[in-house]
Amino acid sequence: IVRLMEAAEQGRDTFVRIADRAARVYAPAVHILAAATFIGWMLLGGMAWDGSLKIAIAVLIITCPCALGLAVPVVHVVASGRLLSRGVLLKSSDALERLAEVDTLVFDKTGTLTHGQLELAPAALDASVADRGALDKAATLARASTHPLSRALAQAAGTGATAEDVSEHPGQGLMGTVDGVSARLGSVDFVGGADGAGTADATGPEIWFRLGDAAPVRFGFSDGLREDARAVVEWAKARDMNVVLLSGDRAATVDAVAREAGIEDFAGELLPQDKIARLESLAADGAKVLMVGDGLNDAPALAAAHVSMSPATGADVSQAAADLVFQGHELAPVTVALDVADGSQRLVLENFGLSLAYNVIAVPIAVAGYVTPLIAAIAMSSSSILVIANALRLRFIKVGLPAEQEER
Repeated sequence: IVRLMEAAEQGRDTFVRIADRAARVYAPAVHILAAATFIGWMLLGGMAWDGSLKIAIAVLIITCPCALGLAVPVVHVVASGRLLSRGVLLKSSDALERLAEVDTLVFDKTGTLTHGQLELAPAALDASVADRGALDKAATLARASTHPLSRALAQAAGTGATAEDVSEHPGQGLMGTVDGVSARLGSVDFVGGADGAGTADATGPEIWFRLGDAAPVRFGFSDGLREDARAVVEWAKARDMNVVLLSGDRAATVDAVAREAGIEDFAGELLPQDKIARLESLAADGAKVLMVGDGLNDAPALAAAHVSMSPATGADVSQAAADLVFQGHELAPVTVALDVADGSQRLVLENFGLSLAYNVIAVPIAVAGYVTPLIAAIAMSSSSILVIANALRLRFIKVGLPAEQEER
């Protein structure tokens, strides 16, 4: 958490850079204005030097750029705290700005829309018991991978040895040596078992194993949607967002999950480069994409998206590539992050407006000589308090799914 928060503090979004540039110009401009006020009252106003100096000091005090300097950072502090309280870790401060622009949600399937807690389907488990050797040998390859299907297969087989000379082919599977024989574990095409693709439970996740020239063996798995996945999809559609499902799993499996989640735009059997190509196509059409994924194969797409999120249960590389990481077993943190981002951008703009309005009103009054240094100090402090109080409103806005809002 500390590393993630430090990374977020080092980020510089567009609004922060605008405020910093304005503050840099602000200081010399204010001193020039104060000097001009002092000279103007002495030469044109006929006032003694001490009276002119008092007015110039009031101008310096009342124009302190504190409100402008606080306009963005204080909102980000409140937003980070609000997100953290809902299990969302913000890694990049400019992610809030980019999140506020999102109009398209792209989800991975396994471990993102679904729980990713895969178990061997009963039929596959029965078959593996009948031929325990196939499960044990397949598990020696599976233990070398962090893919959810591989982890589930290894868990079903229990502890044991790991295959030798294992190499991973992204989006396809694993190759290695088992008992001195070349073996493959992965997609049906990767192991060369296309003739057996029409087996039972064809719509569920699956992994294939082939030892040498032997017939390929299929292991089917069950993996349900996250409980709130459909609600999140409906929430996004209600906000006129386009929702897309991109997965490396078989088309039939992706089709079934997409229908259950209520997603019309989906594609399966995609390699990592295919996902990036789809994101680039969406970006070329003007879409601002939030990519949500958890796997090793999702990392390139997460890095290529306009902004990205990964569950804390995802692979380390996917969490490193993502702009935000969320915890828990629900998908609702995605809606929370989008709502907080919208609220943050609105409050940042309001704070800029308040800072500008304060200076437009207060500075001419001070230059005209109607403000003492004491009143100027009170006015300057009040402007900072006003900006902070406005930012704190973010703690009370309703975020996330409507059902959660009612519970809270």
